[in-house]
Amino acid sequence: MLNHCLLTLILGKASFDSYIIKFFSNYLVDRKTQYFWNSFSSLFFNVDIRVGQGSALSPILLALYLVSFLHILESQLRNLKIPVSILSFVDDGLLVAQSKSFNYSNFLLFCSYNIVFNLLSKFGLLIKHLKTEVFYFTRLHGIFNLPPLNLSSIGSPILYLKDFWKYLSFIFDRKLLFYQHINFYSNKVISTIKCMKILGN
Repeated sequence: MLNHCLLTLILGKASFDSYIIKFFSNYLVDRKTQYFWNSFSSLFFNVDIRVGQGSALSPILLALYLVSFLHILESQLRNLKIPVSILSFVDDGLLVAQSKSFNYSNFLLFCSYNIVFNLLSKFGLLIKHLKTEVFYFTRLHGIFNLPPLNLSSIGSPILYLKDFWKYLSFIFDRKLLFYQHINFYSNKVISTIKCMKILGN
């Protein structure tokens, strides 16, 4: 839900030349879109937020927009002495907490998630709560019950732990053995080869 006015303000704060700011202002303001499906064409709709889907400029504009957010977020976490690291890949965010106590890790994640949620709202951005996941890495052996992360007080569901976690096409297990990752991609390769054999007669 990227706000165009805020983006031009960010470009100004980042000391971009005035002609670049003017270009993006003209590029974004009064944007319209139209949809086509076979012979049907819709009316024009105003697009006052977001950036163009599939446009080469969209990832650059989003990165510039998120840099300010990440800078403020890191400052707030540092000032509140919350030892949580942030990783971001385009619009995929990752909060990393390290502790010998699972309950304390949950506390750190709850606090940082709450800060992220409130700060994103000020930037006109949203977290998709249903896509939020929690995963623990641990050296413990045997069967153990890890506590869920309860985010219900800030509108997100209670997050129960998963046995495996997929992030940026990597499948992680709790002990970083990567058996599941290897098994998944090995089967994918075998299936592809079988399909090639059928298609190749």
